[in-house]
Amino acid sequence: MAVSLAKIDDAVWSKFEIQPAANPTSEKERAAKLADPGFGRVFSDHMAIVRYNQAQGWHAARVESRANFPLDPAAAVLHYAQEIFEGLKAYKREDGGVNLFRPDANARRFQNSAERMAMAPLPEALFIEAVEQLVRIDRAWIPGGEGSLYLRPFMIASETFLGVKPSAEYIFSVIASPVGSYFKGGPAPVSIWVSENYTRAAIGGTGAVKCGGNYAASLRAQAEAIDHGCDQVVFLDAVERRYVEELGGMNIFFAFDDGSLLTPPLGTILPGITRDSILALAKKSGTPVREELYTIDQWRSDAASGKLKEAFACGTAAVISPIGKVRSASGDFLISGGAAGPVAMGMRKTLVDIQYGRAADSHNWIRNVS
Repeated sequence: MAVSLAKIDDAVWSKFEIQPAANPTSEKERAAKLADPGFGRVFSDHMAIVRYNQAQGWHAARVESRANFPLDPAAAVLHYAQEIFEGLKAYKREDGGVNLFRPDANARRFQNSAERMAMAPLPEALFIEAVEQLVRIDRAWIPGGEGSLYLRPFMIASETFLGVKPSAEYIFSVIASPVGSYFKGGPAPVSIWVSENYTRAAIGGTGAVKCGGNYAASLRAQAEAIDHGCDQVVFLDAVERRYVEELGGMNIFFAFDDGSLLTPPLGTILPGITRDSILALAKKSGTPVREELYTIDQWRSDAASGKLKEAFACGTAAVISPIGKVRSASGDFLISGGAAGPVAMGMRKTLVDIQYGRAADSHNWIRNVS
C-alpha cells in the first residue's frame, strides 16, 4: 500500500476536537508527581489521537482523556509489528512560555519511518498540530527547572486481519510524560559494553527507522551490557563486526586532539535529531566534522595514544552523555581517564540553553507554543 500525501485532504483534520478530561488530576496530586517524576513513569491527563483508513484518509482528530485503546486480538500491530514512534520534549522558559525543539525534524523522520514500514505517511503539519494541542491542554504538567514534558508521538496498524500485508487502517496518537533532569547532580560519564554477539541493523534493513522492533532487538544486548557492569551497549556493523555504529538508543561522537569531531555515517543508524543539531552547531563554530567509518580497534588505539580526547553519546532523553569507559571481551579502556570532557559538556550546555530559551536560536529550531 502506498499513500500519497497529495491525496490527504487537509480540511479533514484542520481542526482538533478538544474534549477535556472529566476528572483531571488534582493540582495537589500533580504537584506530588512532578516533585520526582523519574523518566517515563508518570503521564499527563490527555492524549491526541487521529485515525486513518483508505476511504477517509486521516480523520477524527481529537484531544481527549488519556485512556486505553480498544484493540482486536487480530490487530495488525500485534502480529506484524507495523509500529513507529518519535520522541521530543516541551521545555518551560523562565518567562513561563513553552518551547518545542525542532518538531518539524521529528515530523519528517516520522514520515520516513512510515514509508519504510509501508504505513500511511502523516502530514508534517498534522504531526506538529497534534503535539502542540496536547502541550497546550497539559502545559501544567511541564516541570520547572531542568525538567521537561517528554512527548511520544506514535502510530500503530489497527486493521483486523491475519495475513502478511500492509494494514489499511492506522491510529496515530501523542501521549506526554513529565520527566526530571536525566542526570541528578550533573552528567556523569557512562560505561559501555561492545556487543560482539549481537548486531543492531544491516544495509537495507530498518536501522534508520524509529520502530519498536529495533529496540526490542537491542534489549538482549543491553542486558548483556548490564551483566558486565556497564550502563549501555554499543553495536558494531553487521557485516565485518568492526565499525562502530551506535548505542542501544543513542548516536555517538568522537572528539580528537586536532579539534575535529567524527561520527559514524548514516545508512544503518538512526538519523538522530540531536546528532544533526550537534553537526550543525559544530560546523557553524568552525569545528571540522567528519561523518566516517571508525573501527573499534581505532577507538582503542586512539584512546591509548591520546589522539582521542573524548567520546560521547547523544539523544533526546539525555541530550549528551560523556563516555568514560569501554568494556569488551577483548579488554577494557578509558577515554581521558574516564572523566567528562569540555567538548561534550560545552556542546550539551549550548543545546540545553537553546532548548530552554536561555540562548539565541540562530538556527530557527525553537517553536513557541502559545
